[in-house]
Amino acid sequence: MSVSDEEDFIGPPIPEGLKMENEQVEKLTRSNDNESDDASDESDDAADESNDDNDSKKTVIPIESQVSLNHGIKAVTALCVDPPGVRLASGSVDYEVRLWDFAGMDQTLKSFRTLNPCGNHPIKCLKYSPTGDRLLVISGMSQAKVLNRDGHELWECVKGDQYISDMVRTKGHTSPLTCGSWHPKNKEEFLTSSEDGTCRIWDMTTKDKHKSIIKCRAKNGLRTIPTTCNYSNDGKLVACACRDGSILVWDTRKPSFVNATLTLRDGHLNNSDTSSIVFSYRDTLLCTRGEGIDETLKLWDIRAFKKPIHVVDGLYSRYSTTDCCFSPDDSIVVTGHSVQPKKELGGHLMFYNTNSFELLEKVKVSDTHSIKVYWHPKLKQLFAGCGDGTVKVFYDKVNSHRGAMLCASKLHTKTKQMEMVPTQQIITPHALPMFRQDRNKSFKKRIEKDRLDPVKSKRPDLPIKSGQGGRVAASGSTLSSYVIRNLGLSKRVEDDQDPREAILKYAKDAAENPYWITPAYAKTQPKNVLEKSEDEPEEKKIKFAIGQPKKE
Repeated sequence: MSVSDEEDFIGPPIPEGLKMENEQVEKLTRSNDNESDDASDESDDAADESNDDNDSKKTVIPIESQVSLNHGIKAVTALCVDPPGVRLASGSVDYEVRLWDFAGMDQTLKSFRTLNPCGNHPIKCLKYSPTGDRLLVISGMSQAKVLNRDGHELWECVKGDQYISDMVRTKGHTSPLTCGSWHPKNKEEFLTSSEDGTCRIWDMTTKDKHKSIIKCRAKNGLRTIPTTCNYSNDGKLVACACRDGSILVWDTRKPSFVNATLTLRDGHLNNSDTSSIVFSYRDTLLCTRGEGIDETLKLWDIRAFKKPIHVVDGLYSRYSTTDCCFSPDDSIVVTGHSVQPKKELGGHLMFYNTNSFELLEKVKVSDTHSIKVYWHPKLKQLFAGCGDGTVKVFYDKVNSHRGAMLCASKLHTKTKQMEMVPTQQIITPHALPMFRQDRNKSFKKRIEKDRLDPVKSKRPDLPIKSGQGGRVAASGSTLSSYVIRNLGLSKRVEDDQDPREAILKYAKDAAENPYWITPAYAKTQPKNVLEKSEDEPEEKKIKFAIGQPKKE
């Protein structure tokens, strides 16, 4: 130890044994710090692995099990599930709408309500309101209808005047509807598109007219038909796809819908119906499904709307209501595939990765067409409408919950039969007449006895001879005939009697005992003066002779 260290050191020196102990304590603290750092690193790695597991669980396709709901024998062209996932509504080309309640169904899988809200018009689209208490029905007619949860009609759109060429001046649609959608934030507002070339926004608080109107124009400025329409998930955008292949997007926050916010011409082939247009849950992507000659599925980015991000070709679609949808995390796009003509292929559900549009899964739904598809975000179940009239519900036993899983495991409860104990007759021959019971008679004898009773046999009233109780006599079935036959005439008139013979019967009596005419002329004209036949005038004779010879 140097002199400077001794000057700075104050107090007695630390013993050698304690110095060793302090060094050991420092080593222990350092080792504990290293172990804690390693443990924190391991915990971070475990957290990352758990996050990766959660991410993988989010993208699980629920196709492990399935349940079939029988709607009918014709194609299911409309399908929707309410936001809580309690009820399902299905519509078909057989004009019927069926309502299904998962909590009330058992293994028989029967719908609790079947209705025909739009007459003889096929159902094209069904949509539940954001609260789930109202159902929008779009059919082949020009008027959309709103039903409550039990299927009773609440509201109906006004029909426009077909003889007005300017669609702005009409109060409603004048041609069949094509699609419809609810506002995601306002349960009183919904959107409809029609073949009259307009999209109309309706407010249920004003029934006599639409709230706003959107005119769809083609590239040449003429009217074009919107085949599908939809709201964005935040309700700020309205998009529609037209028959000329264009895709138009409007901003609902602007006061008018004259000019489209985003316009894309030739998005699909001309003269082809774009059957579906849907926004992603983040409202950044837009997916469209072509129908007819345009057998494509295209993914668009709203921020760069000039060209599609990904395109899949060769997806045949038989119906104009074939749609597509996103998974709850926007990582997968699902669409239906119809049966191609002259090929033995069934209807499939096609699952594509959003980032690369790589085919992840191809699931066969039925031997017929696969038309409607919906991936519920809360239930994590897939609903598919088929061409054979069935609705397939796909679910995963681990990730899915409620919905179809409630009724798939619920047994059918048989109705209890009523037990009846027949009453036996007690024969008491020595009982008093007051308490004595009649013996059971045969059925034939009981019928014959009841036949004689006017009350039990319900015998009609017998004909009466004189009027009483508001009824007229048998002489006439009406009041006028009764008065004529009984009050106006002294004797009854027979309907089958010859009137000439009836008059000649009184000729002799009238000549001997005159009453009306003869006494009046007895003094003034005792002898009858009758008209004599005179010859025809000369003029008539000449005309008759000129026309044709007179017959003798």
